[in-house]
Amino acid sequence: MVLSPQDPEARKAAKQSTQPPAFVNFECPDCGIPVYCSEKHWMDDYESHSEICDTLRQANEDDHDLHSGRYFPEFVWPGPQIEEILANMTNWDTYLYTREFNAINEDRSMRQATRMLTYPVTIASIIHELSPYNIRAGGRLTVEGLKSFSALRYNLHPPRTGGGPDIKGLRLSPPPVRIFILGARAESSIPRAVWIQLEYLFPRARLHVIFIGPESMTNRDAEFPLPERTPANPFGGIVEDRISHYTKITTFVEYYHTMHKANYFQPFDPYFDCFVLFHPGLGHPASVHEWEETLPQLLETKVPVICTGYTDWDMQRDKQWVEEKMAGEVDMLLESGENRFRSLRWDLNDMDPTDLSCGNWGVWAFRGKRYEATMRD
Repeated sequence: MVLSPQDPEARKAAKQSTQPPAFVNFECPDCGIPVYCSEKHWMDDYESHSEICDTLRQANEDDHDLHSGRYFPEFVWPGPQIEEILANMTNWDTYLYTREFNAINEDRSMRQATRMLTYPVTIASIIHELSPYNIRAGGRLTVEGLKSFSALRYNLHPPRTGGGPDIKGLRLSPPPVRIFILGARAESSIPRAVWIQLEYLFPRARLHVIFIGPESMTNRDAEFPLPERTPANPFGGIVEDRISHYTKITTFVEYYHTMHKANYFQPFDPYFDCFVLFHPGLGHPASVHEWEETLPQLLETKVPVICTGYTDWDMQRDKQWVEEKMAGEVDMLLESGENRFRSLRWDLNDMDPTDLSCGNWGVWAFRGKRYEATMRD
């Protein structure tokens, strides 16, 4: 089955061969990745392979670098800053400089750092008041998007309350802004110091990051054994509330639509809630059935939904599926396009080494359509 235009199977002419693809058994001497069944086929297709050979070699070397045992100064994250120092979110270079990261002078180190930072910074780049996405020409933000994200920013950047540590300084605190990350996989296991970077961009707000998905705790049983499901904790949530004074992380190994039908998170508030779907595969044939029940529930909340994709093809396929599935019930908040804070590192698909992708390459956002009552004379 051809899943993208880049699939080698898509280049075969119709009725060229009736035999199934052979097992990969030859490793390219240039990139070090096994991509062909024999040296003869590698030589026959060398011109096509040379288009991605250098990128495959780079991905292979980056992966070996992670297991080299060297010291990684690029993984030393900065702490909080004074509020007068504003983060410039134009691109990776301006963000790292204004957030006072240690200088990253090598391309490989930059790729390794952005591979993890892409998750929290992608979210922040959209909901932050200094977001690079705007309603000007080419800014990709729609009018409906400005309405939705302005509501979130109202509580992410609240005014000073005059509060203090003594009795006279006591003030009422608003509830935390909830960021629901659905279908969580790798993003739920990255170091918590990476997610704390989100807090430093919103120093006056409290955040609650909620990972939901059947794979959200894969290979982490030794670190966090799943708690027993009890009446007080019916979905076995793992709560991490000691990682910071202003950020709390909760993980649920469950499908979101099950929790939604139980009214576990209701009510939803566009001023305090936001959904994020990292590479959800909404329109992918292998995962589309998992989202058919969830999508109407997301639109029902009228809360912003931020989606990313591995490639432009992947992103456009997801967007097309949403528009066809819920035609007339969706408001686009952010037009689809390349993510300014995508991972700079290329990753290999273990099932198909010629399938290269970039973490959070593209980003777009949508919301359930709002209907406003109008008065008639």
